Amino acid sequence: MNAQPAAAPAPHPFTLRLALGLIGVLIAALTSGLNDRVTDIALADIRAAIGVSYDQGSWIVSAYQAAEVAAMMIAPWFAVTFSLRRFSLAVSAGFMLCGILLPLAPSPDSFIALRVVQGLFGGALPPMLMTVALRFLPPPLKLYGLGGYALTATFGPNMAASLAAFWTDEVSWMFVFWQVVPLMLLAMLLFGWGLPQDPLRLERFKQIDLFGMLTGCSGMALLILALTQGERLDWFDSPLFAGMLLTALPLLAVFLINEWLHPLPLFRLQMLSRRNLTHGLLALAAVLIVSLSGSALPSAYFGQVEGFRTLQFAPLALAVGLPQLLIAPLVAALLNIRWIDCRWVLAAGVALLISACLLGSQITSDWARQNFWTLQILQAFGQPMVILPILMSATSVVAPPEGPFASAMFNTVRGFSSVAASVLVEVFLSHREKIHSNILLDQAASRPWLMSAPNSAETSARYPLLTDGSVSSSENLSGFATLVKHQATVLSLSDSWLLLIAFAALLLLLTAWLPKRVWPPQTLIQPASSTSR
Repeated sequence: MNAQPAAAPAPHPFTLRLALGLIGVLIAALTSGLNDRVTDIALADIRAAIGVSYDQGSWIVSAYQAAEVAAMMIAPWFAVTFSLRRFSLAVSAGFMLCGILLPLAPSPDSFIALRVVQGLFGGALPPMLMTVALRFLPPPLKLYGLGGYALTATFGPNMAASLAAFWTDEVSWMFVFWQVVPLMLLAMLLFGWGLPQDPLRLERFKQIDLFGMLTGCSGMALLILALTQGERLDWFDSPLFAGMLLTALPLLAVFLINEWLHPLPLFRLQMLSRRNLTHGLLALAAVLIVSLSGSALPSAYFGQVEGFRTLQFAPLALAVGLPQLLIAPLVAALLNIRWIDCRWVLAAGVALLISACLLGSQITSDWARQNFWTLQILQAFGQPMVILPILMSATSVVAPPEGPFASAMFNTVRGFSSVAASVLVEVFLSHREKIHSNILLDQAASRPWLMSAPNSAETSARYPLLTDGSVSSSENLSGFATLVKHQATVLSLSDSWLLLIAFAALLLLLTAWLPKRVWPPQTLIQPASSTSR
């Protein structure tokens, strides 16, 4: 019923040429992630430039993310069929061409359509990075390759704020899209020269999982659209949201049944019987939620309470992103030490993230940028200490011929979880802010003397009422409303950090229960007697 995967291609010696090819794939994957995040951050400037409303502009992000995650499901299959080098060159060229054309789009509808096409090309690039790392890297270097993949979750997203601020404030909004051109040209040059050329395997089309592609990709795309548009559409009060969700769920259920039965599936679900792989997928989803404590929550505070533009709080994101270039290889070297259990490194990383969240939950409206440096340093060390052990543990039970299946599942979970995590935190923040606003206003209404100034000369935003209960001025009343909103935002941010602690605790429980001890990859090439002690 389930055909075995084809034998792995003959191993290639790891040379400088192949190393440069892998670096090219890394650059392409990082560029794809940057394009997504930079566009999201710069969306207000983009909407103003192309003349679209908030509602229509929201589809710019939603459509891209839906296409991106859908492409992650099918990219490894096509890469094996057409060869890694051909497929990577084709999708990179398409991704770059869309980036060139987007600022020149003649209408908002054509802009969104181009964005969908770019999402399909961009989503195909991150799976290539995991695929080449699993296939080409020799055991002593495999963890460093997985560290490169981890950079797409730790380095790229935290660099996006600085790039978005630079392009929109200093250059032009068009370079939000044109920034991909030099990076993709360099990436194409490197992996076009460095990656080995595999033969075409067009015979795989005889067993193509076309039904799975149609049901899986359309179901995932509709689910992403439903999640990202749900708050704006008021959830089940909107027929459009209900229609998208109630269509997506049956399609995905049919897709999973089909994958279990198909001889050459996109996802080999039978691999989930391996505890380490199942743990890796669940843990990856959890850590993507927890990592928002170092990016989304601080930016929400500075944007909504302090009124900062992106450029003003970008250094905080850089404090997490830039150190990854050093910390990720150091964590990989640590995990390569045989007597170190990657589960303990993971637990230590989670402890750092929990510490950062606990500090964040103490936030007040008096916080400034210097109050966040400790949080960001903890994030900078904690994130790679969690993500790399997850990748090491999960990929240790994946044979080289199964790399495309693992890549498809990992990247789909990663893409979907990133979107779902952002939606979860955004909706939680919004609803907690409304609750806190109502409580604060109710308390203020029941204690008006706390808002009353002793005389008209001492009225202010904090004391907008006179002793007789009348309003001193509309400006003071407006200032008081702003203070209430800011305080409600601060309280909702504190609640959000506590929520993320719960997900971090769940990650610890999963780690204590599911995965088995694994050894560094290079021990696989040692005699069996040395690894059975």
